[in-house]
Amino acid sequence: MTMDLHDFSIALPEIFLALASMALLMFGVYKGKGATKPVSWMATISLIIAAVLVLLGNGNSAVTFNGLFQVDVFGSFMKVLALGASALAIIMSMDFNARERIDRFEFPVLIVIAALGMLLMISANDLMSLYLGIELMSLSLYVTAAFRRDSLRSTEAGLKYFVLGALSSGMLLYGCSLIYGFTGTTNFDLIAQSITEGHDGPNIGLLIGLVFLVAGLCFKVSAVPFHMWTPDVYEGVPTPVTAFFAAAPKVAGMALFMRAFLTPFGDMVDQWQQIIVFVSILSMVLGAFAAINQKNIKRLMAYSSIGHIGYALVGLAAGTEEGVKGVLIYLTIYVVMNIGTFAIILSMRQKDGMVEDISQLAGLGKSRPMMAFLLMIFMFSLAGIPPLAGFFGKFYVFVAAINAGLYALAIIGLLASVVGAFYYIRIVKIMYFDDEAEGFEPLTKTLAVIMGASGVFTMLFFVYPAPLLAGAASAAGALFQ
Repeated sequence: MTMDLHDFSIALPEIFLALASMALLMFGVYKGKGATKPVSWMATISLIIAAVLVLLGNGNSAVTFNGLFQVDVFGSFMKVLALGASALAIIMSMDFNARERIDRFEFPVLIVIAALGMLLMISANDLMSLYLGIELMSLSLYVTAAFRRDSLRSTEAGLKYFVLGALSSGMLLYGCSLIYGFTGTTNFDLIAQSITEGHDGPNIGLLIGLVFLVAGLCFKVSAVPFHMWTPDVYEGVPTPVTAFFAAAPKVAGMALFMRAFLTPFGDMVDQWQQIIVFVSILSMVLGAFAAINQKNIKRLMAYSSIGHIGYALVGLAAGTEEGVKGVLIYLTIYVVMNIGTFAIILSMRQKDGMVEDISQLAGLGKSRPMMAFLLMIFMFSLAGIPPLAGFFGKFYVFVAAINAGLYALAIIGLLASVVGAFYYIRIVKIMYFDDEAEGFEPLTKTLAVIMGASGVFTMLFFVYPAPLLAGAASAAGALFQ
């Protein structure tokens, strides 16, 4: 098949990011000492330009590179969200890395390469491009996890993430090989055609391949029972890396989950729905109960992220356009809440260094009333308390589940939300009612702006939700065309 310039223009944001990452790497090497700050800002600008290129593409549905790569409104929505989260992660990391003396120019470059992998994942229209995108993202994440070379915790976290990631990649590849073996193709459209034309129903070998595919993707979004790396990695890696892990890769992973299951395996929804329901329930329940006794705020946020992925999977389990719309709204709100929360965690700094113990937040309501107020907003929103943004995220996925007849799933999700509210409200209680602990150092302007903007969105989302609702509805519709 011949390819022209139009085919390449479809993948312009990805091509731009690939070139930008190489240029930044060479600039950093030749600049030497003092390269970190300019490379960080150039990496941020590169991600913003890539997001603009995505938006300029108008989201028109098109397939290129011999069916490997697809762009549509759904992909555009998720790409902008992933790129925005990646850019914010770089901005949040600058002051922290400089203070902790780990400011190396390779860090923002790795984030850009990881973002490129995410864009490839979101646009994957073939099992081969799916795997290529996942591995490009994962290899960058393995290195960023172990970026703090002089820290035993960080090195251990990176090694644990790498070993378990390699295992999940093996499971994913095995699933892909089974799917290829029983359909004769790796292309999503041709897989869908093969399943539709199967007169005797889905082949048992294909179902086994699907189970392994689920297992591999569950690891990438840290869903139970493939969540085991999450608490240790979130606690061990530098806090800006944790903030990045908790936002952008989750968006790309869920986008791939939805595209991979609703495009090629849309006619098998009755088979894979049971698996997704099971994973969703386990994730919500474990996220609710395992976080209760956590004393480290980053471990608590790790279990919180596991629970929230469970809620997002409720929308996927519905297998409907309404369910996908709910997931997109949920993920957008989740990313904003998480970025705001981690901006506050990055501000938990005393004269001896960073602190992560929840007890250190005691008396924050008196010493830093504005910071305490914003953290309270984020905690209430993560708990799903109305009228904050987090409530609407859960509302849309639960309504989609009920309309799809998944009453038990919605009820379990609601009960898990009630249990999970306990540990979010406990943080608010510590801030406002416990005796004052040692105060934190002054806020940096960057973190103050990020947490303030996130707080305003979280508080006032209910005033004008129309743009997000319309964008999510349009993106969800594109996936079902």
